Amino acid sequence: MCGNDKSAKCEDATKEEDMLEQDLLESAPWKRIQQNSFTRWANERLKIMNIQIDDLKYDLSDGLRLITLIEVLAQKKLPKPHQNPVYKSQKLENVSLALEFLQNEGIKTVNIVVQVQIRRARELEGRKGRGEEESGK
Repeated sequence: MCGNDKSAKCEDATKEEDMLEQDLLESAPWKRIQQNSFTRWANERLKIMNIQIDDLKYDLSDGLRLITLIEVLAQKKLPKPHQNPVYKSQKLENVSLALEFLQNEGIKTVNIVVQVQIRRARELEGRKGRGEEESGK
């Protein structure tokens, strides 16, 4: 950004960029605190279903616990998901089911939905390239 410029203004900009980069790291302390807080909050709600979340990234990735959490919070039943999702496409369909429900309830999920749609598109492209679509996988 600053090239060979060694001015104080340039050094401040570089320090700000470094701080922002560290703040965005997955291991940033504020992220761990937020993840732990959300995990505790979600587990309080899921107690009635005898379900627990230990790792947000892993435990919500197949969509099943996410769907259960949403059903508990909304006190509504969602359409039946894949109960034993093995393939990424099944997991993404479950997550999409949850996100579609939230959207239909008027809850904005713009950034999340876009990310899931991109993953679904990549998964479908990969399956077509490997010929798995015809085999039903």
